[in-house]
Amino acid sequence: MTVKKEDSVGLAKESQYDSVIRNFGRRGPVRLGMHTSHFWREDPKRLGFMLARYKFVAKMLSGCGDVLEIGCGDGFGAEVVLQEVGRVHCVDFDPIFIEHCKKERSDKRLTFGVADLAKKPVSPPREAAYALDVLEHIPKKDERQFLKNIVRSLKDSGICIIGMPSLQSQRYASSWSKKGHVNCKSGTDLKALLQKYFEHVFLFGMNDEVIHTGFLPMAHYLIAVCCRTKRG
Repeated sequence: MTVKKEDSVGLAKESQYDSVIRNFGRRGPVRLGMHTSHFWREDPKRLGFMLARYKFVAKMLSGCGDVLEIGCGDGFGAEVVLQEVGRVHCVDFDPIFIEHCKKERSDKRLTFGVADLAKKPVSPPREAAYALDVLEHIPKKDERQFLKNIVRSLKDSGICIIGMPSLQSQRYASSWSKKGHVNCKSGTDLKALLQKYFEHVFLFGMNDEVIHTGFLPMAHYLIAVCCRTKRG
């Protein structure tokens, strides 16, 4: 649908939609990113699951001024978090995704950089950080350094949210996703690991877009909210 600016007023039968048509005529459609376009084409409902995770992060970190996203991919979800926080610095270890983000994401409160948390922390320390669908890609031999560097990227009172597919979910995972899932964990193991680096760890399960406190072995996805760093 192409709407010329001069023709964009009064086209809708219900006048409340005139602003929608004007906005579309002025700005055009929203572009998805590399990952989100793939999700939409291959399994559209997965995009809903992803956005639900980002909404949870946004609500948990509401009011934070400066937040770090670790493993941002195409950066699409960070715009959900921006509804509740002051700014988000997004990093990924793959330059191709950061180059894409810099071209596609225009909000000035979003910044991007290449960083590998398995090798070194990100400075300056932030109030909060989150990593969704990242830890399962970190080889077990590197997870200790990865988490230590997250701690070093946070202030002492920092909050960190870690989300990952559960170990139990992998029997249902696609061959495409399994290629990168080298370190999935059960809820018990994830909490025990994170308690080595944070004073408090609150663990949630997730099935589709529903986040809950139910029986974790039946959860397809795990989300841990971690508070107060252990410098160690």
